[in-house]
Amino acid sequence: MKELATAILLAIALEGMFYSLFPGGMKRVMEMVQEIPESQLRAGGLIAAIAAIGAIWAVRTWL
Repeated sequence: MKELATAILLAIALEGMFYSLFPGGMKRVMEMVQEIPESQLRAGGLIAAIAAIGAIWAVRTWL
């Protein structure tokens, strides 16, 4: 459970860094995301989640 909390907090910290370093770029990205259909966002999110789980598995197995 401690690792999950650490991972979530790390994701929040990274997102905060992007917003503080590139506020204009993040606004443009959010505007672009508004135009993407929900089905494509859903598919992209699923693919990213599967890839991330696979990467975590690989790192924990081989390192």
